[in-house]
Amino acid sequence: MKHSPDDQKLERMLRSSKLVADGFMGTDGRGVREIIEADAATLANLGVTAEQTAGRMRELTLAARPALGNWIEAEGKYRLRSEEHKGSLVCPWPHAGRYEKRLTTCRRLDSGEDIVWTDLNIHLIEAHGFFEGKGSYFRLEPDVLVRILFA
Repeated sequence: MKHSPDDQKLERMLRSSKLVADGFMGTDGRGVREIIEADAATLANLGVTAEQTAGRMRELTLAARPALGNWIEAEGKYRLRSEEHKGSLVCPWPHAGRYEKRLTTCRRLDSGEDIVWTDLNIHLIEAHGFFEGKGSYFRLEPDVLVRILFA
C-alpha cells in the first residue's frame, strides 16, 4: 500500500517516543491505516462502532472520577478506578488536543477481566479509530474491549 507524505509523517510520529514512551505502534509492522482498517473490521463484526466504544469508556471514566483513585462498584458488574497524574498527553494527529494523564481501570466482576485505558485512548479511538499498534503499552484489543464493556 502506497502511503501519502502526510501518512508517512504521521507514522514516523506514532513510531517515535517523542510523545509517549515506546511510541504508539509498539512492535506492529503494519502501517497505521492497516491497523485502523483491521480494528474497524473487528468492531464491525461485533456490531459496535469506535464512537460507541469510546463513549462507553468515557462514561465509565466519568463514573470512576469522583472516587479519587479508590475502587468503586458500578452497574452491579464493574469495579472501576480512575487515577490522575500530573501533566497531559498530546494527540499525535496534526490537530490541537491535550488530554489529562488519567488511567481508568475497569474490572468485570463476573469474569475478573481487567482493562486499562487513558483519556488519550478514548480520543484516539473516537476521533481516529486507532487502538494503537500491537505490542504498544496501551494497545487495546477491540474484541476484548467490547467483551468487557458491552457484555
